[in-house]
Amino acid sequence: MSATILVVDDDAAIRTVVRQALERAGHDVTTAGSLGEMRRAIERGLPDVLVTDVVLPDGNGLDAVTTFVRDHPRLPVIVLSAQNTLTTAVRATEVGAYDYLPKPFDLDVLVHAVEGALGREGGVPVAPLGEEDAALPLIGRSPAMQEVYRVIARVVANDLTVLISGESGTGKELVARAIHDLGPRRHAPFVAINMAAIPRELIEAELFGHERGAFTGAQARNAGRFEQAAGGTLFLDEIGDMPMEAQTRLLRVLQSGEFTTVGGARTIRTDVRIVAATNRDLARAVADGRFREDLFYRLNVVPIALPALRERRQDVALLARHFLDRAAEAGLPRKQLDAAAIALLEAHDWPGNVRELENVTRRMAVLSRDAVIGAPDVREMLGAQPREATAAAAGDGSIEAAVDALLARLARDNSGALADGTLYDRVIAEVERPLIRRMLARNGNNQLRTARALGINRNTLRKRLDTLGIDLDPDAGERPSGAGDR
Repeated sequence: MSATILVVDDDAAIRTVVRQALERAGHDVTTAGSLGEMRRAIERGLPDVLVTDVVLPDGNGLDAVTTFVRDHPRLPVIVLSAQNTLTTAVRATEVGAYDYLPKPFDLDVLVHAVEGALGREGGVPVAPLGEEDAALPLIGRSPAMQEVYRVIARVVANDLTVLISGESGTGKELVARAIHDLGPRRHAPFVAINMAAIPRELIEAELFGHERGAFTGAQARNAGRFEQAAGGTLFLDEIGDMPMEAQTRLLRVLQSGEFTTVGGARTIRTDVRIVAATNRDLARAVADGRFREDLFYRLNVVPIALPALRERRQDVALLARHFLDRAAEAGLPRKQLDAAAIALLEAHDWPGNVRELENVTRRMAVLSRDAVIGAPDVREMLGAQPREATAAAAGDGSIEAAVDALLARLARDNSGALADGTLYDRVIAEVERPLIRRMLARNGNNQLRTARALGINRNTLRKRLDTLGIDLDPDAGERPSGAGDR
């Protein structure tokens, strides 16, 4: 379907490649390099789709979009921006943009967005951002986080149930709070409950409340989390740890919108938005019979998968600097990171994710003697933990989890490709290196005892040390062989 597309960007190279991509898709394309040129082009004829950058030489593209959408509500607008923050994504949705694409973007994604926009009539406005939202808690400019921002921006204006998945420490509650704080329920309560932290027998009373005398120790009526969150958002953290009997009752509440307190008879209508989170594989839990399938589908209306920090290493420096700034605001000495320190932080696998990075950064702010934090400080704070040792810690502790983490890293380091004919040797080398290091450490660097423990001869061990580039710990030295070693 041919259409007229207006592309606005102050970068001539971007205008050229976008025009060529859209023309190859069969569309007529007009380009502009400023707001003034955009307005003149629209005066000559309204396009079918407007694609515009945010930062333009003579003004802000989002401000202009507000006017265009008001005057031409049927005009779909796609916003491009190098200011890749959650604020930008939400504001693009706020002003009525059909879609938001962070720079750098994939041309195929842009073409697909244009095709989608041709079948829609503008966007859906959301609650406006106030001054207090200038510093939102989610930080990251990586493509993985940009996708998270885009999903958040699309769901804040409605009451669809959201299921956030991700490893511990990735910021699941921050996402839940952002959805609440940016939506129409922002002035109502945000109530969080951690299913893993509540005894099984108390979960229903915590969720739905209880009447006086409902059970031993119930001295007075107590409002549950559903009542406490009335009109707002209820965040069900670690939903995968919810016992089956509580899952059944939660499902009935989500289906009917009604509940009764424990020991009560009066039906209470509920008006809350549900956001759930888990660090478990709920689909596998359903297959294993540990989680109700019907509840899973009720919760998984809008899934948001948070990436592990090792999957967005380019955000590590940005996050670390943010945490140092926060530490300084809290009264700790103001510190900076040099290039070597940042390189070490980016190389670490962060099994504890963003939470671990925040703790490490805060310790450096307290304990580092110099105003500029260097590589030695980072090594000390990380406990000189070898990178390969963190792969297993990032998973569930099994060999399979360690291999999965290793394959993911090898694919990332090789631009997604694994089938290059060297995979077996690379994986064996990655596994062999920490194995030999650990056995050397256990045997005080004694190569003969280490070789015997591994079931290889000493010459073979020496060759493997050389091939794998393993240096003996200079602080340990090599203990002399005793009589039992001969």
